[in-house]
Amino acid sequence: MTGGPREHAAGPSLAAVALIVPDYDAAIGFFTAIGFRLTADLAEAHKRWVTVQPAGGGASLVLAQPSDPAQSAAIGAQGAGRVWLFLQTDDFARDAARIIAAGGQFEEAPRQEPYGRVAVWRDPWGNRWDLIEPAKQATNGV
Repeated sequence: MTGGPREHAAGPSLAAVALIVPDYDAAIGFFTAIGFRLTADLAEAHKRWVTVQPAGGGASLVLAQPSDPAQSAAIGAQGAGRVWLFLQTDDFARDAARIIAAGGQFEEAPRQEPYGRVAVWRDPWGNRWDLIEPAKQATNGV
């Protein structure tokens, strides 16, 4: 027996991920230049609440300035040297050009994988990202 009308209830979703950056305004400038939307910029008594979100949707980034030396040391190293952020696109060339123009750096040429076109890049603070254009699904006439 079920517990009631929650037959198709949705589960949790990832709403946001914090990204430590040295300066709010520089980070806002970078992310909006690569196609994110500024979704919040609220000044509070002792900090700002700043969020950006990819124009195509998905989880937001909470941009956070460090408040102590340990947080400062984590800038660009939150993924411990691994790619830990994955930006999906419908136009690899367009978004790669935006990233480069805004100050991001690609570590490699784009490569084709079974799941799509991908390349590793670093944001201006050293965080490693994948830019991924998913492979087009073959249509079967349906």
